[in-house]
Amino acid sequence: MIEINMQRVSGDFGFEAKDANGHIVHMDSSDESGGQNFGVRPMQMLLMGLGGCSAIDVVMILKKQRQTVEDFSIKVTGEREAGKEPSLWANAKITFFLKGDIDKEKAYRACELSMNKYCSVAETLRKSGTDLTWEVVVS
Repeated sequence: MIEINMQRVSGDFGFEAKDANGHIVHMDSSDESGGQNFGVRPMQMLLMGLGGCSAIDVVMILKKQRQTVEDFSIKVTGEREAGKEPSLWANAKITFFLKGDIDKEKAYRACELSMNKYCSVAETLRKSGTDLTWEVVVS
């Protein structure tokens, strides 16, 4: 069982979340709804989780294939449903930027495996109706 503990530490909506290992994340609401820009918005954190989950998958797969990843970054963009409460992610796109001695086909396959088979966050978003797309850039 996973346990996360949260404590309000800043203004009305500024919370600190801590996992069992002591890792801390700050969350807050938007300025428009009374937040103070203390931390990440919870819905943005879902997209961060998508990037983190898939990044770990991709690196693990490429390491097994003996590919040398010298640099790796990810950009995640998304749009939420308009005029709905709750407002879920309507779509999200993840772009993988890989640099190193990496075969482009292997990089594409690693990202495909992550997004369609291994990444639990991607599957969670997909099951909520999010249209997930992705692309791979190798240099």
